[in-house]
Amino acid sequence: MSWRRAAVTGACAALLLGLTGCASVMKLFGQDKGTPAATPSRPVVAVYQLEVQAPTELRTLLTTYLDLSRFQNAPESEDITPAEIDRLIAAAPSQVRSLLETEGYFNPEVKVARVGAASSQVAARERAGGEPATKAPTGPGEIPLIQVQVTPGPRAIVDHFAFKAQGPLQQASDAGSLDAKVLLGQVRNSWRLPPDLPFRQSEWRDAKNTALAKLRADGYPAATISDSKARVDAQTNTVQLDVTADSSVLYRLGPLKISGLSRYDDESVKQLSTLQPGTPYRESQLVDFQERLQKVGLFEGASVVLDVDPETSQAAPVNVQVRELPLQQATFGAGYSANTGPRVTLEHTHRQPFGWRWIDKNKIELGPKLKSWSGELTSYPLEGLYRNLLAGSAEQLKTVDEVRTSWTARIGRTQDTPRVERLYYAEFTHSRLETSSDAGTTVASNDAVSGNYHWIYRDLDSVLLPTEGYTLSAQAALGYARSGNENNGPFGRVYGRYTGYRPLGGAWYATARVEAGQVLTNHAVGIPDTLLFRAGGDDSVRGYAYRSLGPKVDGALLSGRVLLTASAEVARPISARRPALWWATFIDVGNAADHWQDLRPVFGYGVGLRWRSPVGPLRLDVAYGQKVQQVRLHLSVGIAF
Repeated sequence: MSWRRAAVTGACAALLLGLTGCASVMKLFGQDKGTPAATPSRPVVAVYQLEVQAPTELRTLLTTYLDLSRFQNAPESEDITPAEIDRLIAAAPSQVRSLLETEGYFNPEVKVARVGAASSQVAARERAGGEPATKAPTGPGEIPLIQVQVTPGPRAIVDHFAFKAQGPLQQASDAGSLDAKVLLGQVRNSWRLPPDLPFRQSEWRDAKNTALAKLRADGYPAATISDSKARVDAQTNTVQLDVTADSSVLYRLGPLKISGLSRYDDESVKQLSTLQPGTPYRESQLVDFQERLQKVGLFEGASVVLDVDPETSQAAPVNVQVRELPLQQATFGAGYSANTGPRVTLEHTHRQPFGWRWIDKNKIELGPKLKSWSGELTSYPLEGLYRNLLAGSAEQLKTVDEVRTSWTARIGRTQDTPRVERLYYAEFTHSRLETSSDAGTTVASNDAVSGNYHWIYRDLDSVLLPTEGYTLSAQAALGYARSGNENNGPFGRVYGRYTGYRPLGGAWYATARVEAGQVLTNHAVGIPDTLLFRAGGDDSVRGYAYRSLGPKVDGALLSGRVLLTASAEVARPISARRPALWWATFIDVGNAADHWQDLRPVFGYGVGLRWRSPVGPLRLDVAYGQKVQQVRLHLSVGIAF
């Protein structure tokens, strides 16, 4: 059996060698043709050294685009001859002048010459593998030094600009059309390269594109630039600009052509449109329509585009493409709030319960401090962008030395236009408040029925991530309150909030906020705690716990009937490489009280980080509460209106 065992062992060894060692064996015999040999990296050496003497901005331009700059390093295997270097030097002055003309310099002085030699050890670039090149192609240790000296001279200034239109737009203006005259005036007044500004080729191009975009957005989507001239007087360093645009025909809106619907009907789209057939096309109206479709809660995405076929210009179809959301959707989540601590949430949405043209939303939130349910039935869009509303909520909230149990029921109507949101509703409110103090535990139970109006106005550069503009929110209510501990009676409630955003320059941005509120009633009337005011926490006075600021009675913290808070913040990106990550510093002030004369504002201030995410800003703040002399961490997401 020994010879058989030896044969088997030999066969296994041969097979193993064939599987794992073929490459090595073939290489040994010079037959490894299946695997190409690794190509050694070619060292890159400096053929010559270039020195550009010019103002910083222009030096960057020249070192980026000059042939002398791009060819000064070459693979070692390529032979860059002295004649080739001479050709590059001879071509350089013309290239410099052409490049400077794009920046508005038409009388530069340019000198290009060899001025000596430079050490190859200093000028050589690194090899591809990271090792310094040591070989100089022109001689041991030295390479040519080429110097480009540039004196740009004065930059040309625009001293004349004229914009003309031809075609139907000009004809309408000549016939006295106010819309045509206004559009032409807007194009001329918003021209981005007016007289007395320095001329740059890039700004000249951008200015023409901006003027053309304005024409195309306001009724003339087929408009073109038919002629444009920039006449340069090199002796006086001035430029005269003339632009002529052919407007083509004025497009008027036609019918909606809707695609992508299977679960929902055409009316769910048409009721969101404010487009009137026969009226001139305005791009902003289509953008507003598209935003309403995306916000209605029925569609994952939407696109609204005009059909620019010239044959249908007088009744141009508006193509509406939607992607529907599923009929039902459930979401489970876990999170943390600086105000109420950890939580788990469950949300469910049904977009056609019982076949009704309504959207049903329910949300349950469970945590050690807050347990809540909220539900809402909202109709599909109705005439005038209105929607009917049925809603309810119930919650148990534990905060500083108190437990509040409350529920509400409301019926109303909403309207959401591009800049304004309106909400009208009647509401029944119940609140039960258990407050602990040195004197023991007190219980207050109150009910109220009220009519309410909420109004929000936005003028922002971005709803999700604003940096410029403002928002204004106002609330008003009239109602009647019933109390188990205090008097019954009528009441009024008003509240307002203003938030402004402004760029300060140099990548700095400012945010300012002020809010105020008051319950108007006889002081003896018991008002549900949900209608009263507290301060403290995120979007209020940072540095203090959520709902920890208000009047105290016998050592017990209560809610007040007046409120005043304000905030100022400055922020900027941490670095140009991470523009979405900002740092901020802020100061907050405010409080709640039973009467204005009793209001004692307290201060909080600190620093924070901002991540401007695609779904809104994530804010992490470390704030010091001056009154309590404590540092508190605040975490919040999104924008409060």
